[in-house]
Amino acid sequence: MGMQESWLPWAVLAPPFGAFVLLAAFRRPLGRLAGWIGAAGATLALVFALQAAWTASGGVTLSAPSVALLSAGDVRIELGAAIGPLQAVMLVVVAAVSAFVHLYSIDYMAGHRRYGTYFQHLSLFTLAMLGLVVATNWVVFYLFWELVGAASYLLIGFDVEREAARRAAVKAFVVTRIGDLGLLAAIWGMAQGAGSFDIAETLAWASSGAAPAGTVTALGLLMLLGAAGKSGQFPLHVWLPDAMEGPTPVSALLHAATMVAAGAYLLALAFPIVQASPEAARTTAVLGAFTALFAATLALGEGDLKRVLAYSTVSQLGYMFLAVGAGSRFAAMFHLTTHAFFKALLFLAAGAIYHAVGTNDLAAMGGLARRMPKTAGLFALGALALVGFPPLAGFFSKEAVLAAAQEAGGVPLGLGVGTVFLTAVYMGRLYVLAFFGEPRTEAAREAREPGGLILGPMAGLGVLVLVAGAATAPVAGPSARLLAALGPAPEAGVGLGAATVLLGIAGLLAGRRLAVGARCPMTAAVRKAEQALQAGFYVDACYRRTVVAASVFVGRIVVAVDALVDGLFTGTAAAVAGAGRRLREAEAGQVQRYNAVALLVLVIIALVAAIRGR
Repeated sequence: MGMQESWLPWAVLAPPFGAFVLLAAFRRPLGRLAGWIGAAGATLALVFALQAAWTASGGVTLSAPSVALLSAGDVRIELGAAIGPLQAVMLVVVAAVSAFVHLYSIDYMAGHRRYGTYFQHLSLFTLAMLGLVVATNWVVFYLFWELVGAASYLLIGFDVEREAARRAAVKAFVVTRIGDLGLLAAIWGMAQGAGSFDIAETLAWASSGAAPAGTVTALGLLMLLGAAGKSGQFPLHVWLPDAMEGPTPVSALLHAATMVAAGAYLLALAFPIVQASPEAARTTAVLGAFTALFAATLALGEGDLKRVLAYSTVSQLGYMFLAVGAGSRFAAMFHLTTHAFFKALLFLAAGAIYHAVGTNDLAAMGGLARRMPKTAGLFALGALALVGFPPLAGFFSKEAVLAAAQEAGGVPLGLGVGTVFLTAVYMGRLYVLAFFGEPRTEAAREAREPGGLILGPMAGLGVLVLVAGAATAPVAGPSARLLAALGPAPEAGVGLGAATVLLGIAGLLAGRRLAVGARCPMTAAVRKAEQALQAGFYVDACYRRTVVAASVFVGRIVVAVDALVDGLFTGTAAAVAGAGRRLREAEAGQVQRYNAVALLVLVIIALVAAIRGR
């Protein structure tokens, strides 16, 4: 594959960066124009991303002129950007979903007192994800990786007056830090072994046989830890359902193309390392398959529309992890692409429902198909794509994942097929509860279709859900060439496809039965099972009683010792005041400080590597 110098990698970043700067400086006087500025930035980024994808589909990697950030001894860190086939696919997905979400948000967020701030944060979120994709060295990659986390914190906790939103934002930020430590350790290990932070050089070193087998396995597992944190894979999935406290358009972008997609993208990028270690590959496949089934099971007991969709995201990301572990980067990125479109559609439709009825509680809905037929139709389109019915996009990408699992063999295939059935069950249950039957509240009886600025982006995503499955067909041209460059497509037999379609039909019927049964008296055993599902099989409770309790205990000891030391030097009064202040910080979470420390650690690592390289 040839290299071509181009400014396109920087051009993709320029519009959201410009929108962010403009909104940061003038968001208040701009008023409603702030939404259009944010949407223009995302749309222009999509235009440049499509242009870059067209060029990259011809077998060219676009490399932008770089700037040296650090040069000492053998270590050189550059601010560079490049777009190959993998990056081109991801850029188009991120920019397209972001453009639709920005347009949708113009009407959805109208009247909010922090309207301009919302679009400022949304532009930053888009910029961070695009920057992560085009980065050519791990230092810059990690900086954007952390910026994605910081932007998600701002958006999940956007409604700052709500305690639940603030807690959800801190929880997401803290839990994903666990995974980030894994990524940081992997970057350090690769830089030490390869003597470089360059992504291409480190991947080549780790996968070429030059590195010891144990080192490669450790690197693969550390990469998996980093990806699992961002993508909400078991047991680090606990933050993702709570992240639904953010505005619904944020959920669409976060679940479809940014925060959680970053983990799957990391594994696709680190694919050579994962596949160079049979142990890392097998662990990735098993973890992904288990998470897919586990999250689908949890979705069965959820009564909140957005949280059902959140668990479905965790489950579908498990499919992507399964594909990488099974040896098919093609299937992983194909499913990431189709999932982005139908999941964004489902979340935007959920937002339209919330606008109409004022709640995400499925028990407060019913009969919405008559009141909101367009929304109901578009939601059905997304739901059927999620389940995997032909000829919708989700069918083809899901079959590619299962075909890869079939070729690899073992337990993951059975877990993946079981997930197909459970996905159909919870989506069938959700759809019946929300759209069929009689309205169960006055708000549901008075529901109305949203305006054109909300329906329009939903319709655009609906078109993509219909056609994206053909992205691998020769007639698709550039998209087919880009995906083909990621690796061979696994061959899915007719029998596997027919079996999954039949399982999907059976699951939808079972979901309908489950929805009808929800209004019937439950036995004690069924009630206990439902309580376990609603409690997430008590994983969160386990964290609270172990990790959180231990952290608070240690934190209190540290605070007490710190206060004692302060008292020896500054007096008792100052010590008491300092203890109170530090105790609040320890328990409330100072996210800005966490982020600064993470970035400082990375800079120290780079400097140490530079000194050692002299």
